Amino acid sequence: MVKVALIGAGKMGISHLSILGAHPDVEIVGVCDTAKMVTDFLHKYSNVPVFSDYKKMIAEARPDAVFVAVPTKFHFAMIRDLLEQGIHVFGEKPLCLTPTEGQELVALAERKRLINQVGYHNKFIGTFREVKRLLKDGAIGDVYHFTAEAYGPVVTMKKKATWRSDPKEGGGCLLDYASHVIDLVNDLLGPVEKVRSSLLKSIFSEDVEDSVYSLLELRGGLSGVLQVNWSDDTYRKMSTSITIQGTAGKIISDANELKVFFKNADTPEGYSRGWNIRNITDFQENVDFYLRGEEYSAQIDYFIDAVQGKAPNSINNFQSAWLTDHAISLIRNNAN
Repeated sequence: MVKVALIGAGKMGISHLSILGAHPDVEIVGVCDTAKMVTDFLHKYSNVPVFSDYKKMIAEARPDAVFVAVPTKFHFAMIRDLLEQGIHVFGEKPLCLTPTEGQELVALAERKRLINQVGYHNKFIGTFREVKRLLKDGAIGDVYHFTAEAYGPVVTMKKKATWRSDPKEGGGCLLDYASHVIDLVNDLLGPVEKVRSSLLKSIFSEDVEDSVYSLLELRGGLSGVLQVNWSDDTYRKMSTSITIQGTAGKIISDANELKVFFKNADTPEGYSRGWNIRNITDFQENVDFYLRGEEYSAQIDYFIDAVQGKAPNSINNFQSAWLTDHAISLIRNNAN
C-alpha cells in the first residue's frame, strides 16, 4: 500500500481524494486544509485524519506521497519542502508561477530520485493519445500548421475577487486555463520555443486576462495559433480542441471526437481515404473508478504505479510541466 496525504481539499483536491479513496493500493493517511468547515466535515463523515497545518500532517502521518492541490503561489515552497523530505509529489497545474522556480523543483526531484507528476489530464484522454500515435507514425505527412483552442464559462460576469482573479496567486486564463492547451501542444507537436506575438485580453476581470491569443513557434520551426477564452458561456464546461494540418491530411480532435482526413489510399490500419470519424469510446481505456472522466482516474493510477515501480515516471513529470511554465512565461513576456 502507498500511504498518501492530500494538501488542499478544494474542487480538485476533493476530486483527487475521491479517486484515491477508491484505489486498492492507496491508504489515505491525512488531509490538510485551512478551511475549518472542510476539515470539520471530513472529520465528521469520514475516518480520514484531518489537519490545518501540512507540516504537522507530514510529521504525524509520514506519507509516501502527497497530492498538492492549493493555489499556484504556494506550489514552489510547499513542493520543495516535500521533496527535501523524500516524499513523492503529485502537484496540480501549473507547476509554478515562474520557470525559474519550476527548474529548481525539476532538479531537486531528479537529485532525490522521487516520483513527480503534474495534473495535466489531457495526456490521458484517448482521442488525444490517438492523435499522438498518428503524428508519430507520420500519418498526415509533414505537419505545417496547427490551431489549439479552449473555451469555457469560468468568468462570465464581474464577480468578487478570489485567488483566480489575483495574478500573484496564479489566477488568470493563461495560468489556469491555457496551460492545459499549451501542455497538450508541447506533448503532441513539440515544445514551444518562441512566441511571435500575444494578446492577453480582459473581458470581465479587472486584474487578470480572460482570453489568450498567441502565435507560437515550436522546436523545428512549426508554427501555430493558440486561442483560449474562459469567458465564453456558449460552452457548458471547458472544451479543448486541436486542429493539425499536414501535407497528406488533417486532424481535428477534442476530448470526445477525432476526425481525420487522408488525401491518399495509403492510410493507417482501421482508417480509409477521405474523412474518418472516431469517438472517445473507441480509444479510452477503462478505469476501476469513474469520476468526471476516465482521465482523472487514469492519471492517478499512473502516479501510484510509478511510485510502486510499475510504470516509468515519464508522463506529466516536472520536466514536461516546466516546459509549459516556460511557454507561459514567453507568452506573457511577448504580450501586447
